[in-house]
Amino acid sequence: MAFDSARTSEASDRRPEQAIGHANGGALVPGLKNGATPPPTYLTHRLRLNPNSDHRPDNYEGLDLEFSPLIFSSLERYLPPNLLHQARDVKLNYMSEILLRYYPENERIRLQKHREYRQKIISNYQRLHLELYNNMHPTNFFVPSFLKAINENTEQAFRNIMSEPSPGIFTFEMLQPRFCEMLLAEVENFEKWVHETKFRIMRPSTMNKYGAALDDFGMRKMLEKLMEDFIRPISKVFFPEVGGSILDSHHGFVLEYGIDRDVDMGFHVDDSEVSLNVCVGKQFSGGELFFRGVRCDEHVNTETKPEEVFDYSHVPGSAVLHRGRHRHGARATTAGNRMNLLLWCRSSVFRESRKYQKDFSSWCAECKREKKERQRQSVAAIDMDMLRREGQTAP
Repeated sequence: MAFDSARTSEASDRRPEQAIGHANGGALVPGLKNGATPPPTYLTHRLRLNPNSDHRPDNYEGLDLEFSPLIFSSLERYLPPNLLHQARDVKLNYMSEILLRYYPENERIRLQKHREYRQKIISNYQRLHLELYNNMHPTNFFVPSFLKAINENTEQAFRNIMSEPSPGIFTFEMLQPRFCEMLLAEVENFEKWVHETKFRIMRPSTMNKYGAALDDFGMRKMLEKLMEDFIRPISKVFFPEVGGSILDSHHGFVLEYGIDRDVDMGFHVDDSEVSLNVCVGKQFSGGELFFRGVRCDEHVNTETKPEEVFDYSHVPGSAVLHRGRHRHGARATTAGNRMNLLLWCRSSVFRESRKYQKDFSSWCAECKREKKERQRQSVAAIDMDMLRREGQTAP
């Protein structure tokens, strides 16, 4: 079965190359006394291959940044030791220069245009429910069982509220009806504003004609908190092999399905390491998710095995959590209207490290099968060699 890669309107998050430039030839830095050690620069240092796990990064929230604040907090752990205790501005400039040089010029231009696009929306759109934008109120957003599991923060606590109907797919009750109602009303209010002002908006992915990117009209802070405080603890337990413990950016959006909206979603993988999919409502029939196994890029179009086939029927307020590389799609919504909240959680560190890996058998089912087959053939070859040697030495 062929697939489409669901691409977001935002750029995929990346980390800079590990090797960074050459020395500056020992030139003096203006403003420093003789013998003083200049702050590290882009050209004179390399990022660490392994993070400093004991270092507590600075908080970059509230700053006017080109990239997500979580990107900088995550990347800071990989800075050279003599830079870790510099002022925040020094570290920020250092990391920004790395990130900007890593991005091609046309990508930097596109990022700037998207930033201006967001600012235009935020400056003109009148928000309906302010609590969706700034401080998240967990007791108003989440059901008690979910909050209890997050507070306990253990694998057993998570498993107590979850079902795993198919390997790597977790379902659980998550959202309060009140939150679903507010989000539905906010999105409808935004769509009304778009229609009345004839504002041309970017849809959340290339596969959708309806829906909206929640980050674009101001919900980035709320969604970052959702990922960092509620999804990352779970992903750390169940998806560590794909960067689940180091998620540092996201793309949050809603999709709208119905006869007069998008009807279905083709077979695809997400542009994420971990994906959260929560049904918000309303009344509908159909629209089941179908899953068909986890694959790396090389094996993404390979055959589905019978044990990988799983279908899931949406329930308002309930969530599905899975790897972004878990192939899936959505069947046609045959009646009514359905809206889903999706949060694509990403790890810039994992994405960079993946460039240098060839074996993904820890999470790609096809790689795992190929590895087992190679091991089987190796054992069989050793057995054959031993039998041959025994035959040669027999009297």
